[in-house]
Amino acid sequence: MVLEVNEQYPISSVEIPLARNRAYEFLYYEKDKKAWNYFDEVKINKLVYVNPYTGKILGIYNEKYDLFPILKSVHWSLLLKADWGKYAVGIPVVLFIIMLITGIVLWWPKNKKARKGRFRFDWKNVKTWKRRNYDLHNILGFYASFIALLMSITGIYFAYPLVKKVFNVTLSGSMELPKEKEVKSPDSLLARNNSVFDLTAQETRRLYATSSSFRIPLNGKNKKGKTLKNIPVTVYGEEGRFAVRNQLAFDKYSGKLLLNKPHQKLNTAEKYAHANYDIHTGSYFGIAGKVIWFIAGLICTSLPVTGFLVWLGKRKKKGIKKAS
Repeated sequence: MVLEVNEQYPISSVEIPLARNRAYEFLYYEKDKKAWNYFDEVKINKLVYVNPYTGKILGIYNEKYDLFPILKSVHWSLLLKADWGKYAVGIPVVLFIIMLITGIVLWWPKNKKARKGRFRFDWKNVKTWKRRNYDLHNILGFYASFIALLMSITGIYFAYPLVKKVFNVTLSGSMELPKEKEVKSPDSLLARNNSVFDLTAQETRRLYATSSSFRIPLNGKNKKGKTLKNIPVTVYGEEGRFAVRNQLAFDKYSGKLLLNKPHQKLNTAEKYAHANYDIHTGSYFGIAGKVIWFIAGLICTSLPVTGFLVWLGKRKKKGIKKAS
């Protein structure tokens, strides 16, 4: 099957689902390291879906020009080169974190009497839109601010290595994550062939039969383009989530298992590194988390508008006082 797909599309990796009724997902990805924007940097990004029983290509999905990958690039790097575009995105996120923290400090009630009107809406005797706008900014902003902080902090975790180091030190006492044990395939006269990938897939299914899927690189290279010394396999524990990941490594000539590092054996910093994306999107907490994250995101979108109206109202009020 690998050969048949590879003849038409030079594949990078394949994701194999454990469910028997799902198609294999082959990734065809090429990147231009010298480019400065998303459309030039991502030369090719296609997914090829293949029937695992017949080898028939079921469909081809061009992710490069699809709406959601483009929106993700806007969110991640403003459509700039990912390696440095994420820093441009990170700066306003840091400012947003400062605004959230100072906003919570300003919100904090000075006494018990003031506390009553800070947690819920009470508009029975409120007639002006200014007061309602203030409450919308104040009350909704308070509830959304904690989730927004979580979104923002997990966001800059991707952008700035220093943030990762702070997390690593806090969670595991070391600035760096444990280095992956270098497992090299022993010298062998055997030439690598597709049967090696079959053996790799079979052993992975046996070891992690209850997992969701696993990914195998097929081009012999890692994300940085360096030649792999073995066949690393990433096993995803749950569909749609990345938090639970198990790592395997196989001899690239014989298919023999060289390393089995289950999620349970990772230290706290490593587990968090895997979970950060899920926490950022809310998927770590299931469908309820994603809904809550979405609502919090909508509220955060409204805060600049309601905040500006509060500021504008105070500015006009000061102008009237000066005139009188």
